[in-house]
Amino acid sequence: MADLVVLGFDDRESAEQVFELGAQLQQEELIDLADAALAWRDDKGKVRIQQALPTTGAGAAGGALWGTLIGLLFLNPLGGALVGAAAGAVGGKLTDIGVDDDLIKRIAAQLEPGRAAVFALVRRSTPDRVADALKQYRPVVLHTNLSHDREEDLVRALQDDVAEGR
Repeated sequence: MADLVVLGFDDRESAEQVFELGAQLQQEELIDLADAALAWRDDKGKVRIQQALPTTGAGAAGGALWGTLIGLLFLNPLGGALVGAAAGAVGGKLTDIGVDDDLIKRIAAQLEPGRAAVFALVRRSTPDRVADALKQYRPVVLHTNLSHDREEDLVRALQDDVAEGR
C-alpha cells in the first residue's frame, strides 16, 4: 500500500520546485511515486490543479491502439483508431487512479490565496534523504494516511533544521 503525504507551501514557486524535485528523486531511486499532484489557489482564489499522471492522454493512446486493432478486423483501421482514441480519452478522464481527485480539491479549497500544496502517493522511499532534500522549502505537513507515530517522525524530520535555527 502506498503512503499519502500532502505538504503545504507558502507560495506556488516552492511547491512547483518540490513537484519537480519528486521526479528528480525518483530518477535517483530515492523515492518511488505512484502519483503526485500540485494544487494552488491563485490570487483571485481559484483552485488550480496539475496532475503528474494525465489520465486523459494515456486513455486516448490506449484507446487508439485498441481501436486500430479492432478496426483492422473490420477493414477500417483509421475509423477504429478515431473511435478508440475518443473512447479511451473519455475513459481516461473518468478513471481515477492515484491520488483521489476529491481529496485534492477539498484540501486545495482550504488553501489561502497564493499558497500551494504537493500531494505525493509514495510506494517506497529513503525517508532521511528525501526529508533532507525537502527541508530547504520549509514544507508543512497538511495531511497523511500515516500512523500517528510515523506522521510525527515526518514532521520532526522536516523541521529539524528550522528548530536548530539553520
